Amino acid sequence: MGKQPVRMKAVIYALSPFQQKTMSGLWNDLTGKIHHKISENWISAALLITPVVGTYTYAQQFKENEKLSHRY
Repeated sequence: MGKQPVRMKAVIYALSPFQQKTMSGLWNDLTGKIHHKISENWISAALLITPVVGTYTYAQQFKENEKLSHRY
C-alpha cells in the first residue's frame, strides 16, 4: 500500500496585458452618479448642513456684536 499520485490542475488568474481596466467602473458616468446621490439624499444633506451653518453664523454674529458693544 503505497502512495498513489493524484493529478491536480492548477488554476492561474492573470490580467491580459491588452485589457487592464481594473477601476474603470469607478469613473464611468461620474457626474450622473453624483447627481443621483445628491437628488436622492438632498433632504438628509439639508437637515445635516442647516444646523451647522446656522450655529456658525449665530456665533459669528454674536462675536461681532460683543466686539461692537465693548467699543465705547
